[in-house]
Amino acid sequence: MGKTTVARRVAYKLNMTLVDSDRAIERLAGKSVGEIFNEEDGERRFRHLERQFVESGHSKMNCVVACGGGLPIGEGMMELLKSQGVVIALFAGSRTILERTDRRETRPLLRVENKEECIVGLLDARENVYQKAHYLIFSENRRIGDVVADVIRVYNSSQK
Repeated sequence: MGKTTVARRVAYKLNMTLVDSDRAIERLAGKSVGEIFNEEDGERRFRHLERQFVESGHSKMNCVVACGGGLPIGEGMMELLKSQGVVIALFAGSRTILERTDRRETRPLLRVENKEECIVGLLDARENVYQKAHYLIFSENRRIGDVVADVIRVYNSSQK
């Protein structure tokens, strides 16, 4: 169970619209995330498109946004996200992330020989930023319904 699966269920239960940042960027660019990354200067361009998406790519009301793992990492991005809504980061260990992503070739940063080592490096580099989210929910070894319930609980408590 990954961020999009959780976000989809949360959006459904809260009667909100689901917006996946990667899919929105693909529509904006007219190409897949992988194709963007394959271009010269691809990751930098993709990060620029992520910033554009956060600044103006979706409604600020009544939506659940599933963000890619690198989206909040750029300079000022977590603060920008937090200024627009409640930021809930899902966290799992490297082994679990490997299991969740190993079946797909849609993660450009994981097109490497040793995916687990890469995931560990990304988690280490991103951990401090992820911890700045409004809430951090661990999804490791948990049923999706429990994670969804926690997301809804913390979201609802933030609205009081």
